[in-house]
Amino acid sequence: METILTINNLTKKFGSLVAVNDLSFTIEKGNVYGILGPNGSGKSTTLGIVLNVVNKTSGNFTWFDGSTSTHQALKRVGAIIERPNFYPYMSAVQNLNLVCKIKGVSNDKVEEKLELVGLLDRKESKFRAYSLGMKQRLAIASALLNDPEILILDEPTNGLDPQGIHQIREIIKTIAAQGTTILLASHLLDEVEKVCSHVVILRKGISLYSGPVEGMNASHGFFTLKSNDMVTLQAALEGHKAFGLIKTENEAVVGYLNDPLDASELNKYLFEKGISLSHLVKRKESLEEQFLELTKNT
Repeated sequence: METILTINNLTKKFGSLVAVNDLSFTIEKGNVYGILGPNGSGKSTTLGIVLNVVNKTSGNFTWFDGSTSTHQALKRVGAIIERPNFYPYMSAVQNLNLVCKIKGVSNDKVEEKLELVGLLDRKESKFRAYSLGMKQRLAIASALLNDPEILILDEPTNGLDPQGIHQIREIIKTIAAQGTTILLASHLLDEVEKVCSHVVILRKGISLYSGPVEGMNASHGFFTLKSNDMVTLQAALEGHKAFGLIKTENEAVVGYLNDPLDASELNKYLFEKGISLSHLVKRKESLEEQFLELTKNT
């Protein structure tokens, strides 16, 4: 598969603060990538580095096949990393025509991009009359004027109401379906789950996970168990090779699986050890639970 962006051991320090710490990941064509993490985790700094607006401290990154300069490569990139900034007294069409002039591209796609983001019927409206969601959608249209191979978005739904969030997410899905690679930074797990195929999870500038979204949810789950003899029950679980972490929680023993194990197998194993269960529930960790576990400050 064609590589769009490769990041190798990227580090950025602001004095004693390490904003990005030895970060490595690869973006391949045709996927939607999310950089996910709490505020202050290094998401925006990472995007700023690859877009040449923040200087790296060490490491490197290469665009596409690595044979073109970053300046030339960025002509094939569309990006929104700040609040939309257009002339308030100009219409949507006038603003986008000006962007085309600045970027040195034809303005024959202005209406096509306005239609894509659902603003064609408001093309003559002044920017100052737009809602925050409409302004964000106009910014996306602006970033698409050069038909970029990758679209980069930093917190694209920040500050929007539920309807505005839904509209932006649907637009992202539409753009991706047309073959454009997308990289977005977000602190919203829901956003990444709904629109991304791949995710890089950051905490304090360090990558905790990088890979497909479904791969993050590939745990084997956990059992919640109760018995008359909880001490013996816990010891029996600790002696089973399928279990990893075992803890006591709400008067029950919770055992997290490192390997697949179904409830009937476990019940039989414990029965043969003379342990009778009064409670047995198997659950799979949600993506949210795993995300919180990964990013907690421990």
